[in-house]
Formats: sequence, C-alpha cells, structure tokens
Amino acid sequence: MRAMVLAAGLGTRLRPLTNDRPKAMVEIGGRTLLELTLTRLATFGVREVIINVHHFADLVIQYLKANNNFGLQVEISREELLLDTGGGLKKASWFFLQDPNRLDEPFILHNVDVVSAIDFHRLLNSHNENRALATLAVQKRESSRYLLFDEQGELCGRQIGRDQEPELVRSTPNLQALAFSGIHMISPRLLPMMTEEGVFSIIATYLRLAGQGEKILAFRADEYYWRDLGKLDDLRQAEQDLA
Repeated sequence: MRAMVLAAGLGTRLRPLTNDRPKAMVEIGGRTLLELTLTRLATFGVREVIINVHHFADLVIQYLKANNNFGLQVEISREELLLDTGGGLKKASWFFLQDPNRLDEPFILHNVDVVSAIDFHRLLNSHNENRALATLAVQKRESSRYLLFDEQGELCGRQIGRDQEPELVRSTPNLQALAFSGIHMISPRLLPMMTEEGVFSIIATYLRLAGQGEKILAFRADEYYWRDLGKLDDLRQAEQDLA
C-alpha cells in the first residue's frame, strides 16, 4: 500500500518549537511527528511513501536517511513554494500514476500533525465497498470549519465559521456537519481530475467534483482517538494521552 504524508507546512502555531526545525520534526515523548505518522502507516501495510517538504526541508531528508526511512521506501516532493494540500498532492501525483498496473489501488493522504487510532483497514474497506473517489475520515466534534454531508454520507458542501453562509455544491435536506480529520483514502483516478492549478486546497477539488456527481464520502470515525497537533497546548495534551 502507498501513502503521502503532508509535511511541508511552516508550523507557525507551534513556535518557538519550529524556529529551528520543521513541524514534522517536533517531538512528542521523544518521537517526532513524522516518525509517529510513518510507523503508524507501516503497521497498516504501507510500504511506499512520498513526503512533501518545504520548511527546513534538508533537515527532514537528513533525518529520514539517518533512520533508514523507518524501513519504508520513501520519495521526497520538495516544494519551493508552499502549494497547500491540493497543490502538494498534484505535484506528487506522479508517484501514484507511474505504475499502470496500480491505478486501481487506493492510497492514504495523511497530515503529519495529527495522531489518531483510526482503523485504516476499515477506512479502506469502506472506500472500496462504496467505490468512492475519495473517502474522508470525519467526526462529530467542535470545529471552526465543517464539511457537510447528506444522509448517505456524500459530500455536499462546507461551513466555515458559525456566522458564515454554508457553501453548497449539492442541495439536500438534513445536512450533517462533520469535522475533517486530515486523513483521506483516495483512488488514483482522482488525480487526473485535479484541474486546479498552483496553490490550492484539496477540499476545493473535492467540492467541485462532488458538485459534478462524483462520490466523495464520509467515514465516521467518532469512536476513535484523534488529535490535531497544530498548537502547543495540543502537543502537551497528546503527550499525556500517549503516555
């Protein structure tokens, strides 16, 4: 199985820890966020990974080399300009398209700054059973932004902030507002459909494709531990949780 780890961010909310290192090299309990992500992916059978890098990129490359890539086959996608999630995946799409015999093999897209106990096997099974273009691990929890799904779990729009009007790409009654986890299961056939250029969020691609009738589905991960590690307080809490 293959995966991409999104590790190019500046980590501004984690300063001063990221003044001299990339976010991926910030530690919890003596282990970096990158190590935690890669070893967890490996336990679910991931063997080939591409990692995008930007901020202190050479430190990430040296760290991987010093640790023998944690036993994985690793490629690096270096971004001279930060491309956001969609632009980053588009730049790295060659990794998932190079073997014509594997174009039906879904891959995981995983933010480096989240830790979770989400069962990737169940996520993959749900993705395959529903023949989805992309399946997004989501939870019912407090968030500043939500993805909106219909009763069948198909993406219909998003809501940013409580006071903003929802952005809908499909009209449906009984919308469910769910918080995204930063963990995706994606079919490679999505990659040629990414017509957006330059710097863009993959959520923009998902919304456009959902509006065209493509299956962008929710995977309810409410039962699993999950934490975003974007802030110092979150790091401290995760350290306690993992201990």
